Amino acid sequence: MTNRYPHLNLFEAKMAAEQLGGMVIETFKHYYREVVEGATGLIPDDTIRPPTRDEVLVAGELKPFAEDGRRALPHAVRITLNGGLGTSMGLIGPKSLLPVRENLTFIDIIMRQAQSGAIRQVFMNSFTTDGPTRTALSVIARQAPPLTFVQNKFPKILQDSLKPADWPQAPALEWNPPGHGDIFTAIETSGVLDRLLKDGCRYALICNSDNLGATLDMSLLGFMAANDVPFIMEVARRTPADAKGGHLAVRTKGGLILRESAQFPANSDGGDIERYAFFNTNNLWVNLPDLKKLIAAQGTIQLPLILNPKTLDPRDAASPAVFQIESAMGAAIGLFAGARAVLVPRQRFFPVKQCSDLLIVRSDCFTLNHQFQLEINPQKKTAGPLVSLDPAYYRHIDQFEARFPAGVPSLLACEQLTVKGDIRFESPVTIEGRVCLTNPEGSQKVIQAGRVINADLTL
Repeated sequence: MTNRYPHLNLFEAKMAAEQLGGMVIETFKHYYREVVEGATGLIPDDTIRPPTRDEVLVAGELKPFAEDGRRALPHAVRITLNGGLGTSMGLIGPKSLLPVRENLTFIDIIMRQAQSGAIRQVFMNSFTTDGPTRTALSVIARQAPPLTFVQNKFPKILQDSLKPADWPQAPALEWNPPGHGDIFTAIETSGVLDRLLKDGCRYALICNSDNLGATLDMSLLGFMAANDVPFIMEVARRTPADAKGGHLAVRTKGGLILRESAQFPANSDGGDIERYAFFNTNNLWVNLPDLKKLIAAQGTIQLPLILNPKTLDPRDAASPAVFQIESAMGAAIGLFAGARAVLVPRQRFFPVKQCSDLLIVRSDCFTLNHQFQLEINPQKKTAGPLVSLDPAYYRHIDQFEARFPAGVPSLLACEQLTVKGDIRFESPVTIEGRVCLTNPEGSQKVIQAGRVINADLTL
C-alpha cells in the first residue's frame, strides 16, 4: 500500500494538522488513490444513455401533492450553499452579500423568504465566506440567527509529483474547496445532520445562494413526503446557452447519473442538447434519514471524481500546475435507489454567475412578491432577454456599477441586448426587441435618460 501511494501519509498528516475530521481525510484518500491509479473522472459516452420520458417527472403534474407539502413543512429545511466569493465578478467577499434587488442582498432576500414562509433555514459556508456571512446574519436575523456549518477543504496536488502543494508565501492557496458534493460529508461531520434529525427534520431542499428561484415548493416537498422518495433532482431543459454544461443521463446498467462537463471525454456528445435535453439546476431534495443511513452503510460519501487541473495560484499562470479534487452534489442521484428527476420551470433557476446575469435579475423582467420570491414580471410578453456585456468594461462589479450608476435599463420588452465597448447608461432607459449597442471609440459614450432603443445603434 505504501509503495503504491508513497505520498499518502503526507496528505493525511497535512489534513490532520488542519483538524479535518477522519471522514474528510478518508474521503480525500479515496479520491487520491483514484488519481494515482490514473483516474480522470471522465464518463464515456458508451456507458450512458439519455433518459426516457417516463424517467423524468414534470413538476406541473405534481401539483396535487401541494397539500402533502404543507403538512410536511414543519419537517422540512432549506440548506443554502454559500461558499462562493464571486471572483469571476471581481468580488473579494461572499457573493451572497452583493445587493441584488431593492438594496437587498441575496442573504437578505433568502432570510426574508424563510421568515415569511416559516421555513427553517441553514447555510453551508466555505472557510472564506463563513466569517463575513455570520457577521451579516447577526444583523439580519439578530433574534434567531440560522444554523450554519462550514464546508471542508482538500489539499491541492502537484501534477508532476502528486505530492501536496507547498506555497509558503500564501499557504491558504495550498487548499481548495472540494466542490458542493462535500455537503454530505460536511453536514455529517459538523453534527448538523444529527441536530436536524433530532429536531424532526426529514426533508431538505439544497440549493445555491445565488439562485433566488430556489424556493421551498410545496408540490415537490409533498411528492417527496407522500412517496418516501430518497432524492430528487430538479432539472430544466437545456438551451444553446447550456451546451457547455453537464446533463442528466442513465447508466447503461441502470440508474440515473449526472455527468458534468468536466467529465466529458474528448469528442463526447455531451454538448448535444437534443440528445441530452436536461441539466441539473442544483436544486436538490434529500430525505435526511435516508442520507444518514447511506453514510452509516458506506462510512463516507464517495461521489464520482471531478479532477480539475489548475495553477496553484489562480492569478499566476507561472505558479505550479496542480490538481484539485472536487465532486458535484448532484452526482448523489446515483447513490440513492429510487432517486427521481423532475422537470421544473426555468423560473426556478435564476443563477447570478456574472454581471450580465445581475443586470437581468435587477431589471424589471422580475418582481419580488410579498413572500420575497423572485418572479417573472407578468407584464413581460417576450422571451429572454439574452444579455452579453463587453467583458473589457463590465466583467467586474465595480465596472458594472459605474456604468449603471442610477439603475439598469428597462428590459421588459427586450429579447436580446449586446453591448460592445464602453457605454454608460443614465436612467431611465428602455431597450426593446433585439439590440446591439456599439461604441468603437476608446472614450466612454453615454445613453441619455429617456431614450427608448429598439434597433442597433453605434455611438
